[in-house]
Amino acid sequence: MTNPRADRVRDVAKLATRAARTRRRQFLAEGPQAVREALRLDAERRAEGGSAVVVELYASEPCLSRHPEIAHLAEATGRLRLADDDVLAAMADTVNPQGILAVCTMLDVPLDSVLAERPRLLAVMCRVQDPGNAGTILRAADSAGAAAVVLTAGSVDIYNPKAVRSTAGSIFHVPVVLGADPADFAAAARGVGLGILAADGAGPLDLDELQDASAARRTGAGGAAGEYRLEDPTAWLFGNEAQGLSEAEKELADHRVAVPLYGRAESLNVGTAATVCLYASARGQRR
Repeated sequence: MTNPRADRVRDVAKLATRAARTRRRQFLAEGPQAVREALRLDAERRAEGGSAVVVELYASEPCLSRHPEIAHLAEATGRLRLADDDVLAAMADTVNPQGILAVCTMLDVPLDSVLAERPRLLAVMCRVQDPGNAGTILRAADSAGAAAVVLTAGSVDIYNPKAVRSTAGSIFHVPVVLGADPADFAAAARGVGLGILAADGAGPLDLDELQDASAARRTGAGGAAGEYRLEDPTAWLFGNEAQGLSEAEKELADHRVAVPLYGRAESLNVGTAATVCLYASARGQRR
């Protein structure tokens, strides 16, 4: 493909808009890392007789030469089309899509299917608005071994191209639930044995103290009575960048937990706070 004004190119480029993504239930994955993970998931689904994840794939010859693993996976789909850099730039949301992009089917799942697996760790974004933060939280959840990520109504579109790039491929690893009602989520999560913690800078529980108590229990030294056990199945609530969690969202939690600040910063970015909290739970559950 060499014509950046072709109808097919325009059709792919429309996926930069939420309206087109919603109507077609498709989104863009750009760059080698994201496309590699999309292709791996596609291969897994096809091997199991499932539906395709990658429905269209466009790449330059130099990119495929640099990434032979991707070239092998791409050729196996039967959906690969070679395209020059001008075509790829016209399709992509970024100025430089690094020589490859894929049109993928949306991957979100119902909350019931996540809870049916009795998860031990969930990340819940409550009205998180920035696509970079949303992608960072999803990537942190993947790294910490969370079973799924839940976005409540009013959160950013996780299929926004910037959000997808920020996940660095993790959107193809972790089930995502969209548009959850916070109260309904809390009730359903408790029904399968999940405790609910709210990440709150003014919370009465200190995350460091919870981690110390968890470590003490591992060594048989015990922990303070009445505190929350990080070893237990947990859903963490993370709030809006500007406003944090609302009072109603905080009231849904069993406890409000603060990440201690030892320097002069007023607060942590929500993506950073989520990473710290999720790893605290992951460490408690795995040691």
